Amino acid sequence: MFNASDLPDVIPVFPLPGALLLPRSRLPLHLFEPRYLAMLDDVLKTPERLIGMVQPNPGPASAPESGKDKGLHAIGCVGRVTQFSETEDGRYMITLTGLSRYRILEEVEGFTPYRRARVSWEGFDRDLGPADADPEFDRAAFLALLGRYFKSRELQTDWETLEQAEDELLINSLSMLLGFEPEDKQALLEAPSLSTRRETLVTLIEYALRGGDDREVVQ
Repeated sequence: MFNASDLPDVIPVFPLPGALLLPRSRLPLHLFEPRYLAMLDDVLKTPERLIGMVQPNPGPASAPESGKDKGLHAIGCVGRVTQFSETEDGRYMITLTGLSRYRILEEVEGFTPYRRARVSWEGFDRDLGPADADPEFDRAAFLALLGRYFKSRELQTDWETLEQAEDELLINSLSMLLGFEPEDKQALLEAPSLSTRRETLVTLIEYALRGGDDREVVQ
């Protein structure tokens, strides 16, 4: 198990709109751009094997002299490469296991083709601990709401698996998989507790059912 003192001050960051990684959750990724293949090559040479996922910030573009086309949100989540396989054409399928959220202090200029950032782990100590709990979670009411959402989009799922999943696994998996806007994903990431994330998730599902968002979910 990692401690905050084990985590480096500078990490590679992977800006990917709508891709949400949460602590103790797994995110599959398909890497094919040369800069991210270079990033993976460098990461696999380190003992930690860490990649920081982060949402691009849709605000004003960075200054032209910075050489960056988009800003980044201040808070992301770092994951450890726990699985990887190479395809015949040189691309990689990897799995990141979420460790901890972080706050970007500044981007680090250098000679790598990918972006790196100096980060702080302060305030996210709970991410490195045991699974979070949600004592006020009404699973029956939540699954009923989720059923309405899936039915409205004519989607199928394994309800037995959902019913048996631990609270954190259920809430975090749905937060990562449901097709919300990137800014909504950021709100789910920044939720200070599992209870807050569940409340945010319920609000987003209810909003979608009222017609606020008619996009489908990732299966």
